[in-house]
Amino acid sequence: MSKVNISNTMRLLRDISFELDTVELMKGVRIVEGSEEAGEFTALVRRAREVARPKAAYRECFIQSRGHDSVKIEGITFTSKMLRSQLDRVDRVFPFVCTCGRELDAAYSSGGDFMKDYWWDLIKDALLKEAVGRFREDIGQRYLLTNMSSMHPGSGDADVWPIRQQRNLFDLLGEAPVGIGVSLTDSCLMIPVKTVSGILFPTEHDFRTCQVCRREICPNRSAPLDENLWQSLHQGD
Repeated sequence: MSKVNISNTMRLLRDISFELDTVELMKGVRIVEGSEEAGEFTALVRRAREVARPKAAYRECFIQSRGHDSVKIEGITFTSKMLRSQLDRVDRVFPFVCTCGRELDAAYSSGGDFMKDYWWDLIKDALLKEAVGRFREDIGQRYLLTNMSSMHPGSGDADVWPIRQQRNLFDLLGEAPVGIGVSLTDSCLMIPVKTVSGILFPTEHDFRTCQVCRREICPNRSAPLDENLWQSLHQGD
């Protein structure tokens, strides 16, 4: 297979418009409108609106081969029984990274007020969701996709798709993460913290990593544990 020109298949979304609903955000942390806390929270939202630049980047890639519990995508091998299963009938995939942006970290300095730190973290979460939503909208429009699922290294149980394969994913993404200000630490965590990466793929059936995660307490759970699916993943272990 000829070497792929990554720059020709990369798409960077650097000018993502966003909305921050102050009232809804305050409801999430039980702040009463008109209170002193509401004023402080509103000031943080106003600051975020001024500086935030949520971003996303992705590539169109094609699967080369499949193993028993692995899949090779344009020269990069990923080992995950669940990823292999989800991509069984897929030829084209989209590795991606979405972030709230480094600008938010630069604009806020913790003064030891843990409550404000928590609020700022909540605002960054909301901006990350805006980036993810715009990414999915963009890819749906460009490639005429309606049903899409994704998997993320390190999400769910540790053996579903090990976080160390984040490096493989970044290799596949090429310069895309750098293009939107995202870097990877030695422990495979991403900076900024409010960043998500993974592989998105067209699907006939919705799949979420939460379905094979036994973590009982998780604020980000989006689907209940699917015991049958979890058992199928661990057969033969």
